[in-house]
Amino acid sequence: MSGVLTLRDVDLSGKRVLVRVDFNVPLDKETGEVSDDTRIVAAIPTIKYVAENGGKTILVSHLGRPKGKRDPKYSMEKVSKSLERLIGKPVAFVPDCIGDEVEKAVSKMNNGDILLLENVRFYPEEEKNDPEFSKRLSAIADIHVNDAFGTAHRGHASNVGVAQYLTSVPGFLMQKEIEMLGMAVESPKHPYVVILEGSFSNQ
Repeated sequence: MSGVLTLRDVDLSGKRVLVRVDFNVPLDKETGEVSDDTRIVAAIPTIKYVAENGGKTILVSHLGRPKGKRDPKYSMEKVSKSLERLIGKPVAFVPDCIGDEVEKAVSKMNNGDILLLENVRFYPEEEKNDPEFSKRLSAIADIHVNDAFGTAHRGHASNVGVAQYLTSVPGFLMQKEIEMLGMAVESPKHPYVVILEGSFSNQ
């Protein structure tokens, strides 16, 4: 990614790093446990890099469509347990994404710690890209890393809004996807086939 600031270009030591990940994973209807951890696994290289380089990793994601209201069915708590198992180190969870409880949790973090915030879509301001909400979310961090390629097309607060207040760089997953798209557009190997698909039946 020539000319673009990347994760490896920034000093992470001692910094509070807000990483927008895509943990919108399917949950088992009976147990509520994560039934497919593919998206979690895809984010681990970025999370590990931040932690291993002394950053305080603050993860934020959405899960499902709670329509701007708190719904235990869409809580990120079960996701934190899945991430903890996959990454092999403690992952703290805080049941909010802004406010006093979050600020206290972040203030207690040591270099290398990992914290997962509650579902950012519990706030309607997330999908509205509300400036005040973006400002409050960015206030807990020094650097913003966007590693949620699956939601990059959405102009939401945790994707776009916080980038107005913080140095923002792509995570490794985002960087890889952008580079692959660039290769496909600028220098595709011939012959080639284009397959377009989506997961929403109304689109």
